Amino acid sequence: MPSTASSLWYVDAPDPVSVLREHPDPDPAAAFALAKQLNPDRDVVPAASGTLKVWAGPDPGSMYIGCYPGVTVVCGAQAALGHPTRLPELLVRPLASEHTYLISYDVRHGWGAFAHWERGEFRRSFSSTRVDILEDEGLPLVWERPYWAGEHPVRLHPGEFPDPQTLPFDPLDFADGANAEWLGFRYRTKEPEPELTPADIEVCGFSLFPKGQAPIPIRPEEPKTDEHAANRWFNWLRGHDRVG
Repeated sequence: MPSTASSLWYVDAPDPVSVLREHPDPDPAAAFALAKQLNPDRDVVPAASGTLKVWAGPDPGSMYIGCYPGVTVVCGAQAALGHPTRLPELLVRPLASEHTYLISYDVRHGWGAFAHWERGEFRRSFSSTRVDILEDEGLPLVWERPYWAGEHPVRLHPGEFPDPQTLPFDPLDFADGANAEWLGFRYRTKEPEPELTPADIEVCGFSLFPKGQAPIPIRPEEPKTDEHAANRWFNWLRGHDRVG
């Protein structure tokens, strides 16, 4: 399971998990076009591709995109926001999609966040560490009830004692629960045979450089011809073509 995730999902399909399961290969041309659209002030260069198991939370110099029929995922540092409502307008609805979902978490910091926009209109967001709520906007959704009721508490390590102000849920599980509700799969699943895992979802990679600073692609050199050898070969052929 990824230790970090910072992903945006643009969804029109009524059953996203079926789309992701039935279309294993994303559209690289559409991904490249979107990467350039989302980074107008950067040089965008195609890079190695992979899956969400590795690239769900890339560094600021990279972006990973999977374009599927009715479902697009963008993984980039821009989505790792303590306050999801501050997501730049360019990223809220670049594809005129019906739904935009933000799912982010960081295991090391014990932080998780999620947000939802419908046709570009904000609906719900939440972000917290184990003890501090950073953002809680919009009306809580029905699927959230078990978390607030304490059915998904933080799992402590042996010898670890809880902070008295610890929230009644693990923020990482809360964010992953949003992903399961909206996208139909979990980043952090522990099921023996889940229907879909991050390792099943392919994304196209892109490196981001300051404008005008992308490295020039290295082209293989043309093989050099030995001019003397070529002339000798030509003269040999010419001699054999003579009529005696």
